[in-house]
Amino acid sequence: MARSKITIVGAGNVGATCAHWCAAAELGDIVLVDIPATGDMPKGKALDLLQSSPIVGFDACIVGTTEYGPTSNSDVVVITAGIPRKPGMSRDDLLSTNARIVSSVAEQVKATSPNAVIIVVSNPLDAMVQRVWQVSGFPAHRVMGQAGVLDTARYRTFLAMELGVSVEDVSALLMGGHGDTMVPMPSCTSVGGIPVSRLLGADRLAAIVDRARNGGAEIVNLLKTGSAYYAPAAATAQMVEAIVRDKRRLIPCAAYCDREYGVGGYYVGVPVILGARGVEKVVELELDARESADFRKSVDAVRALVQTMNQLVDPS
Repeated sequence: MARSKITIVGAGNVGATCAHWCAAAELGDIVLVDIPATGDMPKGKALDLLQSSPIVGFDACIVGTTEYGPTSNSDVVVITAGIPRKPGMSRDDLLSTNARIVSSVAEQVKATSPNAVIIVVSNPLDAMVQRVWQVSGFPAHRVMGQAGVLDTARYRTFLAMELGVSVEDVSALLMGGHGDTMVPMPSCTSVGGIPVSRLLGADRLAAIVDRARNGGAEIVNLLKTGSAYYAPAAATAQMVEAIVRDKRRLIPCAAYCDREYGVGGYYVGVPVILGARGVEKVVELELDARESADFRKSVDAVRALVQTMNQLVDPS
């Protein structure tokens, strides 16, 4: 049986670490691609990773390139390309720059891998996945954003730390945009099957949710010179696995919602069934009044972000 082909665009920390997780799990052959200005860097990282295969014990073809030819006919394309926000850079500067970067990538993917499923990791996430969908012209179910798996992993980690239990026993869900407006779902959070509200007071749970919301910023402040990459890469690899192995995982990701939840045509974080076709189904939950109000606020923030992006990159 032929191995799946996985292209990862962007050979920085997130992209290279995602390649590492995917290779170690034997999810398929991997192409690590970056811009020509990086020279032989993607080739070097690919070769280094390949040379770990006899030690770890995985079989995969791993190549690095600065051209899209070797990526042709990929089954899954992960887009991590983009720049981090730098001192003095406005939010709109980041939005405009990364929108142009992912637009260029989407055009290349459309030309070389027209049947691929695309997972967008670049930030600002909710706007970037919308942009890739706009430019690629792919069916919405084959374009999605990685955010929910990471956000819930942070949430689950902090809950496990607070309660002194295994992370494996913590099940949780967050919805909405990636970042400040993410919506916790206490009604969908349990520990060993016990509702979290029976184990933690409301104030303590709210503090944990707030830490999860700011999980990325906390790491940036600690690292000083970079941002998180181990957990974002692992989260992305979990999504890749769900697709290439048709796992039909019920996990949260940034998926296109129109009638679903009354979103009206935007990518937002919702629970989905993820399988070989991409987003097989958006799972609609009945939200209580507080959850519904918070989710609507989050959707409004995503809509405003996308509208700003569209004005910046398509001013006409």
